[in-house]
Amino acid sequence: MYIRKTSIKNKKGGGKYFTYRLVESRRTAKGVRQYTLLNLGTDFFLSKEQWPDLSRRIEDLLCGQQGLFSVSSELERMAQRYAALVIQSTKQQDEIDSMASDAPDYREVDLNSLEALRSRTVGSEHLLIEALQLLGLDKKLKELGFTSPQLAAALGSIIGRACRPGSERATHDWLQNFSALGELISYDFDKISLSRMYEVADKLLKHKTALEEHLSAQERSIFSLKETITLYDLTNTYFEGASGDNSLAARGRSKEKRSDCPLVTLAVVLDGQGFIKQSNVFEGNVSEAKTLAAMIEDLEEKYPPNGLFTKEKPTVVMDAGIATEENIQWLKDKRYPYLVVSRKRHREFDEEQAVFVKKDKQGTVKAQKVVDEETGEILLYCHSTQREKKERAINNRFAIRFEEALEKLDKGLRKKGCVKNYNKVVEKIGRLKQRYPKAAAQYKIAVEQDEQSGNATLITWEPQPQENTKQTLPGVYCIRTCQDWDEKTLWSTYTMLTEVEAVFRSLKSELGLRPIFHQQTERVTGHLFISVLAYHLVQAIRYRLKKSDIHDSWKTIREQVGDHSRITMTVKCKNGDTVHIRKSCRPEPRQQKIYDALGLPHHPGRIIKRTISAK
Repeated sequence: MYIRKTSIKNKKGGGKYFTYRLVESRRTAKGVRQYTLLNLGTDFFLSKEQWPDLSRRIEDLLCGQQGLFSVSSELERMAQRYAALVIQSTKQQDEIDSMASDAPDYREVDLNSLEALRSRTVGSEHLLIEALQLLGLDKKLKELGFTSPQLAAALGSIIGRACRPGSERATHDWLQNFSALGELISYDFDKISLSRMYEVADKLLKHKTALEEHLSAQERSIFSLKETITLYDLTNTYFEGASGDNSLAARGRSKEKRSDCPLVTLAVVLDGQGFIKQSNVFEGNVSEAKTLAAMIEDLEEKYPPNGLFTKEKPTVVMDAGIATEENIQWLKDKRYPYLVVSRKRHREFDEEQAVFVKKDKQGTVKAQKVVDEETGEILLYCHSTQREKKERAINNRFAIRFEEALEKLDKGLRKKGCVKNYNKVVEKIGRLKQRYPKAAAQYKIAVEQDEQSGNATLITWEPQPQENTKQTLPGVYCIRTCQDWDEKTLWSTYTMLTEVEAVFRSLKSELGLRPIFHQQTERVTGHLFISVLAYHLVQAIRYRLKKSDIHDSWKTIREQVGDHSRITMTVKCKNGDTVHIRKSCRPEPRQQKIYDALGLPHHPGRIIKRTISAK
């Protein structure tokens, strides 16, 4: 076995280029013949002095022998990779595909020579490849002009983001050293350079509109989704670094409490089932309320009248952060039905006029529908026992802290060295009110002053709850809408906002949305878009699993199937032959349950059996 350099004439340009091949000499009836075991490609840059060591080590691995001489770690990595490619090659005459033949194959083997090699994960990849093909994303990318290497890099980037979230560099390493994705799509990811991973992110972003329209249309068609609800929300993520070349990077209020870093904002529009219709990226300090009109108008332009926006416009659902009076008026002017969380602090709730909209072991929810005589809007005041417990606990905790701070300040008035000046004491109380604004609003505080010295002598406080607030009506919240639906329908529609929270939680915690290490605007936007594409696949999987009563998060699903692997078993026969079998392990029952729910085979990838004859 040796490596040969071959000169090939370019048919188009007429010039020459060199390719490298792993060649084996075989004795036949017609004499010694050379057979190409593997084409090493044109970018084989190993020095010629190391070719004999590499070919010898590959032969040792194929024959199940230990090398007499040690080689460098880089040479060992190359030898294992090329040996695995020879075993998996479909061009060899002595390969047997066990999936195509059930005939028994009995051999005498040396059990002590049994080895397990090249373990690669295949479980999560198995789910995502099927979801990707179901949505026709691979075919769409081909239509958009992606070449085979670009398509492989695109699929690797998207699926890698869902399997092991990280940067493009981390995904590149995962594809080459940990995953069997290349075997499932018949592509050798060792051929893909890191620069191609960045280039394909730019190319995906270039076709963002076409890809989002395609995925949205496919999801509506496959899952029979009804366009009756539109959910809208934003989140932001932070950068590592100064991001001086990113025009979208700006300081703002970080939802991850990373105000020390520049931010960028991601906005999404979803349907009631949690599928993303459209995404967009804004500046990190953008006001949530100012983005709604731009996103909805953009959707109207992109989708035809008989597509997303039919004659009956969908109901727009938003949380309190976006539900400004200006936005609500805009929705009214555009004749969009809306259902939003009220920003009004006033609360009211009459339990006798309320009806149950939810009743289970976790708690109950009752709702009271009221018509606002001034605006004609429907106000739905809801009371949740579960929410009441949470709010009472929070209120009590801050009230206790506020009282303890007042008590400490009061005791200091009777100690030496402590601040006693009346104005300074009042100033300190003011700072406490700023620190605990909600708790302070429920107290009446008085400070007594000594007429002679002008110092404060005593601080007293007593509870003075403000009526019709969260403190006096814990667990009560208000929904405002123009839809005259019954209480249960209104409340159920409102709870769809939890899908938005679940989407952002999935994007951030499960799909690598944060942090971002890129510094250029296009690269940052491309990184976020890959996470959005990965979410489409994940949601397609979770939506179908819910039909089988599997309601786990993607993180849990990924952990359940993530350790399912492909492995190569090597054993020496009595006659001196070496047999290599490459196949997926038998899935655990927890993995079989998920595969069965999705209608997937238990053994992803081909089963390959390769015999290396004794010399």
